[in-house]
This record gives sequence, structure tokens and C-alpha cells, in this order.
Amino acid sequence: MMDLSEDELVEAIRRVLSDAPAGVIVGIGDDAAVVEAGSGSQVLTTDMLVEDVHFERAFASPRDLGAKAIVVNVSDVAAMAASPRYALVSLGIPSDLEAAWVIELVGGMRAACQEYALTLVGGDTDRADRIVISVSVVGEVAPGRALTRAGAHPGDLIVVTGSLGAAAGGFALSRAHPSKVGRALAAPWGRELLDAFARPVARVGEGQTLQQAGATAMMDISDGLAKDLSRLCAESGVGARIELGRVPVAPALRPAAEVLGLDPLELALSGGEDYELLATIDVTNLELARRELEERFGVTLTDVGVIIEEGLLAVRPTGETAPLEPKGWDHFADGR
Repeated sequence: MMDLSEDELVEAIRRVLSDAPAGVIVGIGDDAAVVEAGSGSQVLTTDMLVEDVHFERAFASPRDLGAKAIVVNVSDVAAMAASPRYALVSLGIPSDLEAAWVIELVGGMRAACQEYALTLVGGDTDRADRIVISVSVVGEVAPGRALTRAGAHPGDLIVVTGSLGAAAGGFALSRAHPSKVGRALAAPWGRELLDAFARPVARVGEGQTLQQAGATAMMDISDGLAKDLSRLCAESGVGARIELGRVPVAPALRPAAEVLGLDPLELALSGGEDYELLATIDVTNLELARRELEERFGVTLTDVGVIIEEGLLAVRPTGETAPLEPKGWDHFADGR
């Protein structure tokens, strides 16, 4: 049972988030926060993590969960080639949740905010029948420099940062039989998959680098490459052709496939929660973008296909072409 009153809990959270860097005029403790407006365009985003939808309490470290709640929102800002500045957090708290769990959650949020030069300036708490974490982030981008999903043109290459499918593999592993989990945790690949699911990374600098290198459209991969690519194409009014043999499947999925009985390519295409960047770029700018990402961040950039006039197509390594089904994570479908 919650062992603090609402005011006591808010005061405890306030102590965890006591530092107020430049730009914050009024922080936590008043009716609203007051911050200095930047000189660029503001980028606004919000996202939720809901118990038994996005996570299960028994499997979730509160510190990791708090950090993840921040990172998934920062990733949306990164996908616009913007920089995160301020965050607001609202918490739905069940009556059986201890205050120490909430404080640990906020500690994870603070750590993530520090990593991304983001300031948590306020929020709200309320009683709920399950844990609900709602985060809103305000970012900033130079006027006219925000990248959207709507700029792809036929002939542009389709590129992704990093590798795909590891987070979905970690999710599957966390729900596997204890004997399989134990076997996986004894190997580096098992720990890598679980880390990818619990501790995602937002590609803030990478998004800005892609924008500077000439990317024409961009979004983050939160619901799976196939589904998110279909969304980018819909906004741009184009189609896409993907070379399945070029999709950068996370190496840790190869040994996991035998243990979990899962298809690595399927996880890379539709697993979701990778938070890598999906972008389109003219072929003349590809090598510049690839070199800059490698030199600045040690991050790979893989061209996986090309934008076409219409339709979604997948080309197998054998050369066989078939429709690309936009499968992925759907919040309103049964199961994950």
C-alpha cells in the first residue's frame, strides 16, 4: 500500500529532481512550470507506458522503466532532427504500489534526462488501477529544419540506423520459460536482447546528422520496420521496395532463434521498439551520411530499399518479389 500521502510523494519526487538548470524559471512545485522559449521551432510529443500493455511489473525494473519512458519520447523528438529540452510526467499509481518503487522510477527518469540534456519540469500524480506513465517532451529545432514523414520521393533510398529486432527478441525472452531465460542469461546474446528491450537508446545526434546530410523524410521505428515504413509512405504519397537480404537483423537474434523458436527476420521487420531511425535519402548523399554516423557515433547506416511510385514490395534474396505486409505492434490488437 502507498505509504506516503500525495503531497509527501510529490515532495519526495521534487527532491530527486531538485536541480533546475538554465532555462527553467519556475520548476516543480507551482501550478505550472515556466521556461524560457528557444529561438527555433518547438517540437511537441507525448507517449504512455501502461502496465500489462507495455510492461509487466514483475519483469520491470522501476529505474529502467523510468528511463525508458523518457527515452521513447526523446526518440520522437530525435526523429524530427530536433533537440529535447523539457519534459512533463503524469503518473497513475495503484494503491498497492510502494513509494520507494515510484522514487526509483523517477530516479531512472532523472538519469535519462541527464543523458539527453533534458529537464523534467513538472507533472501530475493520481490513483489508478494499474501503473500508467505518461510523458510529454518539448524539443527545439531550427526554423524550417524539422524532418517529417512526408518528404520521400521515388528514387530515394530507404535507410535505417543500427540493427533491428533485438528489443522484440528481449520481450519474447522475458516471457519465455524460466529454463530458456536461464540459458539465455548465461550467454552474451541473451543479456544483449534483454538490454535492448529494457534500455533503448534515442538517436538524437544521429537524427540531426541525417538531416544535415540530406535526408528527405524520417521517423523512428517503434512499431516495426514494415508498419512504420508503410506510415512514412502513406504520408509521402509513395510506395517502397525492400530488399529483405539487406535488412540489418540484430546479430544476437541468430542464437536466440534456436532457443526461442522465433524467426529473426520476422522480428526485425515487425517486432517493434527498436527506436532506430528510418529515413529516406538521395543516393548521392548516402555515403556522406554513412560516414558521418560512423565517425561521430559509431552507428551503422544500412540502405535496405528504394522509394517507388506506389505499393509496398519485399524482394527475397532469391529475387522473388511479394507484397510487404505492414505488420507490427498494434496497441488495439489482442496480444503483442
